[in-house]
Amino acid sequence: MKTDWRQIVTAGDELAVDAPLTDKSSIICRTGMLMLASGTGAWRVRDTMNRIAAVLGVTIHVDLSLLSFECTCIEDGHCFNEVVSLPTTGVNTHRIWMMESFLKEIETYGRRFTVHEYHEMLKTVESSKPDYTPWQQGLAAACACGAFVFLLGGGPIEMACAFVGAGVGNFARSHILKQGLGQFGALTIGVALACVSYLLALLGLGQVIPGAMSHQEGYIGAMLFVIPGFPLITAGLDIAKLDMRSGIERLSYAVSIIVMATLVGWMVAECVGLAPDDFAPLGLSPLALTLLRVVMSFVGVFGFSVMFNSPVKMATAAGLIGAVSNTLRLTLVDGPTMLPFLGLSAGMPPEAAAFIGALVSGLLASLAEIRLTYPRIALTVPSIVIMVPGLYLYRSMYYMCTFDTVNMLGWFVRAVLIVAFLPVGLGVARTLTDPRWRHTS
Repeated sequence: MKTDWRQIVTAGDELAVDAPLTDKSSIICRTGMLMLASGTGAWRVRDTMNRIAAVLGVTIHVDLSLLSFECTCIEDGHCFNEVVSLPTTGVNTHRIWMMESFLKEIETYGRRFTVHEYHEMLKTVESSKPDYTPWQQGLAAACACGAFVFLLGGGPIEMACAFVGAGVGNFARSHILKQGLGQFGALTIGVALACVSYLLALLGLGQVIPGAMSHQEGYIGAMLFVIPGFPLITAGLDIAKLDMRSGIERLSYAVSIIVMATLVGWMVAECVGLAPDDFAPLGLSPLALTLLRVVMSFVGVFGFSVMFNSPVKMATAAGLIGAVSNTLRLTLVDGPTMLPFLGLSAGMPPEAAAFIGALVSGLLASLAEIRLTYPRIALTVPSIVIMVPGLYLYRSMYYMCTFDTVNMLGWFVRAVLIVAFLPVGLGVARTLTDPRWRHTS
């Protein structure tokens, strides 16, 4: 049930630092609730609550999960325990940014504010509306998935059809979620519509472009907007900080999304006769391919950032970081082709390239955070979501459903290793650049 925080406050006109412990707890827990609802990791939620508690002169202990936390506040021999839970989870990078601005203001002027003033500031954050409408979310997904298909090796026809499919699918999903319906129902409808819309777009192009129907393999790209990048990455970061409960729950949630999406995609593909074949070679020169990868990486990351509710300038910053790190990753994998002057016999393993790409994203985000004041996680996660091997994950599930266990295991192991190295790269970058992260609190 939704909490009416006004009913909890007992001394709203008092300075918060002099207020009863119950009022201080309400401020700390509401702050943590807004951070947790924004989709950020457990360490960031706990760190924010600790810093607010320090201003109020309270010691706290917090146990976090994906949708709830228990907070014990201690002050002058008194102890107060509070449990907060959320009805669902999601991602809102703009709200994370607003909460970081709130935190900076509290650490500077927090001792001057009353309890009511704290709650009014938090109410402003909580009542903020999404930056984008469902049709804008659909357009962002269309651009991101169209770019994603190119980065996977697809051509103009696959990109155009994925643009249509992802746009329709994410518009439907966003609209359903806006009505307050369940995530898995929205996901099922969104993925099914994306695959069917891809096929309809392909049939339409087939009327004017001979041979268009041979480009069916891009339908996987039309459903990549459901990749749970934030919970996948934050799960790894939580586990790295030994927040096992939160990390395992986030990982379970991400795996559930992936399994549901791939099963729906496979079922639709079986019904309409689509198959995840390899893309035909594009025949581009190394220079042209590199330039297009830079552009498409930017477009893809920008689109995913918009889906995470990042303001345009924040999404642009994330896009620039992703353009550098993802192009570097792809170039390292295709070393002999992209860098023939080095005389390499083979490219870098995709897992190692994913680690380097994530590391570069983390380091660049650290520099951008200093200059632009954007939350680091709002820049790093969108910039590496495009590195998540959604194609591998789908193919592993597809081959499992067709009882081809050899291919299933091959694609699955590749996907797991790449996904594992992404948060490792971010964690190393964070360790090198953030003393608060580097040390145990």
